[in-house]
Amino acid sequence: MSGSKLTTMTLEEMRAACARGESKTDWARVRAAIARGEEPAEDEDAPDASAEMRAHLNTLKRKRGRPPVSGEPRIAIAFRCDPYVLAAFRASGPGWQTRMNAALADWLKGHTPAELPV
Repeated sequence: MSGSKLTTMTLEEMRAACARGESKTDWARVRAAIARGEEPAEDEDAPDASAEMRAHLNTLKRKRGRPPVSGEPRIAIAFRCDPYVLAAFRASGPGWQTRMNAALADWLKGHTPAELPV
C-alpha cells in the first residue's frame, strides 16, 4: 500500500507524548552534543570505512563500451564483400564477426599485404 505508515502509537498517544515533552527521536540529544562540540565515539565493531568503500566503488565502476578481447582494441570499419561470404559467416551463429576476424588473421599468416590481388 503506497502512503501507508506503520506506527506503534495512535495519534492521540503521540500528541499526549509530545505534550509531555517525550519523543522517540534523539534529535535534541544530537543537537546538544553538536553545540558542545562533541564528536561521536568511534565504534570498534563498525569503524568508519567510507574512504575504503569509496575506493572499492571506484574499482567497481564499469567502463563504457565493449571490453577488448585481446590487449589491443579493435577498430570498427565498413567494407564490402560478396553476399555469400557474409551469409556464410552470419549463418554460423553468434560470434560470426569474431570468426571472420580470425579467418582474416589466419589468411594473413600465409600472405603478406603486398601480395594482395588488385
